Amino acid sequence: MNTTAQFIPYRQTGFFSSMVADYISAAPRLQPFYNHPVSLAGIKASIEQRKLFATDRALLVDILNEQYKTTPLTEKQQKYIHQLSSDNTFTICTAHQPNIFTGPLYFIYKILHAVKLTEELQAAMPENNFVPVYYMGSEDADLDELGHVFINGEKYEWATKQTGAVGRMIVDKALVQLIEAISGQLLVLPFGAEITGLMKDCYQPGVTIEQATFKLVNALFAEYGVLILLPDSAAVKRRFVPVIEKELMEGFSHPAVQQTVTLFPEEYKAQASGRAINLFYLVDDKRERIEQASDDFLILNTQLKFSKAAILEELREHPERFSPNVILRPVLQETILPDIAFIGGGGEIAYWLELKKVFDAVQVPYPMLIVRNSFLIVSKALQVGTKKLQLEYADLFATELELVNHLVRRDSTIQLNLEKEKGNMIALYDQIKIIAGGIDTSLQTHTSALQTQALKKLTALEKKMFRAQKRKFEAQQRQLEKLKKELFPNNSLQERVGNLMPFYASHGKEFIEMIYSHSKGLQQEFGVILE
Repeated sequence: MNTTAQFIPYRQTGFFSSMVADYISAAPRLQPFYNHPVSLAGIKASIEQRKLFATDRALLVDILNEQYKTTPLTEKQQKYIHQLSSDNTFTICTAHQPNIFTGPLYFIYKILHAVKLTEELQAAMPENNFVPVYYMGSEDADLDELGHVFINGEKYEWATKQTGAVGRMIVDKALVQLIEAISGQLLVLPFGAEITGLMKDCYQPGVTIEQATFKLVNALFAEYGVLILLPDSAAVKRRFVPVIEKELMEGFSHPAVQQTVTLFPEEYKAQASGRAINLFYLVDDKRERIEQASDDFLILNTQLKFSKAAILEELREHPERFSPNVILRPVLQETILPDIAFIGGGGEIAYWLELKKVFDAVQVPYPMLIVRNSFLIVSKALQVGTKKLQLEYADLFATELELVNHLVRRDSTIQLNLEKEKGNMIALYDQIKIIAGGIDTSLQTHTSALQTQALKKLTALEKKMFRAQKRKFEAQQRQLEKLKKELFPNNSLQERVGNLMPFYASHGKEFIEMIYSHSKGLQQEFGVILE
């Protein structure tokens, strides 16, 4: 694909919180909440911190080899797994739940960001090795979030009655039928059969969503060397037993988060507050919260109850049954991986900024945090529409109302504001106040009230004039409405709604290569890609 890209600051888009924008700009008030600035110097400091932690590399390599035992590895994947045994090898990690069919576009962007940063760091610091890792959040139980995709603006939702961790759910008839329904939209496109065929191959009846997602992500990114880590296993959780035990016995994480949140500047909203015990109990089709009642531990929505001794015995025998929530999941990730940088979306970075004291409490290294790459893809047809309206691509992030008003003011040849007339009126009433005040000072107050009423009427007239003029711009408004609907579906960012499949169906694997080519490593900017 022959494409170009323009980059603009995240803050300028208006779609990211002030906390995220301030983090990107390294605002001093946020610096106490993280360890490493996003820079090459920050990477080097993160590496030095990581070297002080005893990562069980042999265990990690064994886990990866077991997870890939039936999956052919690319040469690059083989090299990366072998390198992970060495103390000078570090991971660049991104994490996401197993949304069906990859979910929103940013899922793809995150993984390719990890690849690009890995390669940039390898070139800059050849004395070390760097490996891109996708950590699958397969224990997430929010099917409402993970069980649908939007294809060309139409929502396709998986109608299943399964419950519990989405990664453990089974591909059923309803999900297979969903692929068939989506195929109807895509098969007419050049690579429609290829992408729908891949989905059918991965989402075979009877396999788990975790297995399907593993196969799909590997098919898309194995050539880039991406390694997938599946944390829903006894081997992974066993390494995390000391932290789980500390949480059960002390409930350490919630106070640590609360201490941090109370120190946040008041304009920032806490992203995740957590609970007294930030763990779930995970068994079969259930993932339920663990709560303490006196000396016992209750599993909500079940009849299960454990004494302290019993729950510790359960932890030793079945560590895979203990599932960290959003507060402790990052600590598990950083315990098992020799990680130096975590790539996440704005919401993820916001809640990670609450977690530094949690990491400190269990002496696990807190990695560099990097806001993931974001892109807006503008087709040739939409580029024509933008040029017709004489707009810059950065302008498109404004609201439709703001853009319409901008066009009306810019392209109107008649006077639309009455600022000069308002100034003259104010001067007139000021003169009348002097005259009236010379007769009776109380008349000055009455004159001021008349002035206020007159200004309000002029402002109302000004608005009516503008609305009347705006009606003459109906053609431009229709063009703008089409642009905004396609580029910002549901008044959201394209990457938060759109899915990979229509883009792949149009361009094939070149689409993924195109995103990779425009991805950046340590420079955090929003990309506008022009096809």
